[in-house]
Amino acid sequence: MTGRDLRALFSTNDRGLTTAEAFTNRQQQWAAVASALGGHLAGPAVDVEDLEAPRTNVLCFHGIGGIGKTTLSRKIEAALASAEQRPAQWGAPAWPGNTKLVPIRIDLSRAAGADFERVLLTVRLALAGAVGRPLPAFDLALRRYWDHNHPGEPLEQYLRRTGLTGRFAQALPEHLQAAVGDVVSALELPGMVGATVSQITGSLVRALREHRQTVRALAGCARLADLLEAEPDVEALSYYPHLLAWELAQLPAKHRVVPVLLLDAFEEIGDRTHRDMERLLQRVVWLMPSAFFIITGRSRLQWADPALQGQLDYTGPAAWPGLADVSHSALDPTATGGPRRGRQILIGDFSPEDCDDYLVRRLSRDGQALIATELREVITARSHGLPLYLDLAAMRFLEIRRSGRTPDPDDFAHDFPALIARTVADLTPEERHVLRAVSLLDAFDIPLAARAAGLTHDAPALRLTERPLVEENPFGLWPYHLHALIRSTIRSADDRTDDRWSAQDWRRAAERALAALGEQWRTHTAPGRLLLVGCLRQGLALARDFQLDLGWLAEAAWAYVGDSVWEPLAPPARHDAPDAEVGTAAQALVELLSALARRQHEHRQRTADRLTAVLQTRLLPDDLTDMATYYLAKAHRDLGQADASRRGMQHVADGDGRLAPAARRGLAHLARIAGDFPTAHDAARTLGWKGRHHRVMGDLWWPHGAIDQALASYTAARDEAEEHGVAGERATSQAHLALAAAFADPTRADDEVALAQQLLDGLDLRATTLTTHIATLIRDAGTPNVDDRARTLRTEVEVAGVVALLATLELAICFHHAVLGDTEQLATGLERMRQVTTGGDYAYYSDIAHFMAGLPLPDGSQARWLDGEDVTRGRWHHLVTTRREQLRAQR
Repeated sequence: MTGRDLRALFSTNDRGLTTAEAFTNRQQQWAAVASALGGHLAGPAVDVEDLEAPRTNVLCFHGIGGIGKTTLSRKIEAALASAEQRPAQWGAPAWPGNTKLVPIRIDLSRAAGADFERVLLTVRLALAGAVGRPLPAFDLALRRYWDHNHPGEPLEQYLRRTGLTGRFAQALPEHLQAAVGDVVSALELPGMVGATVSQITGSLVRALREHRQTVRALAGCARLADLLEAEPDVEALSYYPHLLAWELAQLPAKHRVVPVLLLDAFEEIGDRTHRDMERLLQRVVWLMPSAFFIITGRSRLQWADPALQGQLDYTGPAAWPGLADVSHSALDPTATGGPRRGRQILIGDFSPEDCDDYLVRRLSRDGQALIATELREVITARSHGLPLYLDLAAMRFLEIRRSGRTPDPDDFAHDFPALIARTVADLTPEERHVLRAVSLLDAFDIPLAARAAGLTHDAPALRLTERPLVEENPFGLWPYHLHALIRSTIRSADDRTDDRWSAQDWRRAAERALAALGEQWRTHTAPGRLLLVGCLRQGLALARDFQLDLGWLAEAAWAYVGDSVWEPLAPPARHDAPDAEVGTAAQALVELLSALARRQHEHRQRTADRLTAVLQTRLLPDDLTDMATYYLAKAHRDLGQADASRRGMQHVADGDGRLAPAARRGLAHLARIAGDFPTAHDAARTLGWKGRHHRVMGDLWWPHGAIDQALASYTAARDEAEEHGVAGERATSQAHLALAAAFADPTRADDEVALAQQLLDGLDLRATTLTTHIATLIRDAGTPNVDDRARTLRTEVEVAGVVALLATLELAICFHHAVLGDTEQLATGLERMRQVTTGGDYAYYSDIAHFMAGLPLPDGSQARWLDGEDVTRGRWHHLVTTRREQLRAQR
């Protein structure tokens, strides 16, 4: 549906500009209406006198402010009134073509000034045109109410004054007067022509009680007498719809109509504490079971909640079976067909395609979209599918255009304060307080929300989660999160509301939220690292954005590092300063942990640069400075910068802090890398579990060709890591075990590689993963396609920037060519090996390649072998000859 957008039309002097109020899709919502209303019409006949049967005559669409509920309500009204007004993509409904629907849309917003009197008068006015005759039972009661509560004000005058005048404004007073005249005539009351209802009520009630034939047309309405005797106040007025439903049921079949009442802006009739108007409207729905109600508002209807008994007349799932589904999930049109399912429907955001379609049609010139494609893409991405944002963006486009320049994408890196006003309009002060607090969090639960808001009770947080601006993922670590655009706007837009927060308010809330996250992490008993990583990610963002002390984050950082798993951790860049320099301890810790996690995906030189920058800030406490120093030393070692690595490792080892055992292991590795095996061996025996002594011994044994000792050491390392629950170390030890096994026993290597891959599942360990790939090459040495696979793997290893992996890969290729006896390719491999080890690190790998092929060393070995050079040479040559024999046996 499109109409003239007067606001946009009066925002520009460009008369060639075409402005339209665009209506986009909403096919699923129409499918729900067609299905539910079709089921209502095709169902068994409704007994309007049965006041105990469950009600299935209501459908509720709810969603955040600006999602398009009012537009949807208007379009449904138009589509029900005329097939020509129904969008072609919606499709024809399934109900019988001779069904006469009377769509009656009522705006309940404060701006429309709706009260209960006007609601009922609107309904009766619409029926006056549809039915074209008095509805005596209702009309008599309404006339009595009117005369009592509006003395001296004719109904015609009231209709004109309140703006309800229209096509049937005269018909209604005539119907009411005709109903009175008919009763006077039926009761044969001389001298009462033109009497008021008050004057004839007593006589009519007596006639009804006595079941006189003179009033047989009304005698079938069992509750009419009771309503006429009741005090004619608003409370009584709320029961009169029963009379309306009864009268509609008495109409001849050919005149039968089905009212479809569309109640829009339902959230504006009150709040979750003051439900007076809601109670009156609920009675209308209950007392008119043959009518169908389509309610649109920000919140779902709570009528199926038994806890509301006493606040509303009809509550519980037995009374409203279709409203008991409180799911926040997307609409499933197939689930709305039955009367008991799918009657609470959350209206979702526009898809990107719908957003673009909206912007194309919103502003155009000569049939072409005024907003360019690139700009529409930016606006669509910023909107997160919220139609209100698209509307505000279109107006901003016109505003910038009036200034004489063409809008560009940077003009829409903008949050609209109007979104805040629309968002908080119907929230209580406590709910608004919670809303701002949880906007600091990516996700939250009820205790976290209450703590962040500084509340001692959960009720406001519970109420907020029932609002459609809060989305729910029951399988998430924390089940609730704010709509992305609402959260961004609350955090960053210029808040002009009366209860807006000061900078100190935001900081205090951040401190409370950070403390609450720390408490959840410290007190949890759930296994695994999910909560640790979640708390760290949210906590780091809070501490960084509000310059808070590290507190529990330092200890959590150590827990994160301890398992060597390296899940992605860095929170998103600050929305207000994405490129801000590191200036606080929290920012330094964010950069440190981000560098450690990202090193699995970046060249080691990038890791070294980032860690160097962190250390240069001198913002971290001593223990976390040791963490940065240690991992910088590891990066230097991976890059082949042994001297720099040795200095860093020695510094950490001398400090005797938490990473001192790991630093001593690092020094042992450096001795091994340099070929000083005795020194490395002596150091390994002193390392213990914290220094990963078994893995260090395995790393010493396999270069000597002592595969059995290496396998035993790696197995012990893996088992010890499993005993201590360190997943990363377990996977790393297993990968090294697979590498060693691949030289000696391809069959066993199959199993060890498979186990390594299984243990790596869910871990982010790039170097370890590449080690398993190298192991598969060694396992397949002497078979076709190894060279092609090696070339591909070499590219991956070079991207990682880890010298040890590159040297090991070249050794694997030399092993392959030695098994084949391909002297030419082996010579090429030896040359590449010399280039890789030219700095002196892993120079003994070149020695091993010569040992494999039975070649003499040109300059002798510089390595200090544990068992001597000859024994080591013999082991490696034996491994090659054994593999050749295995391959010959398989041919």
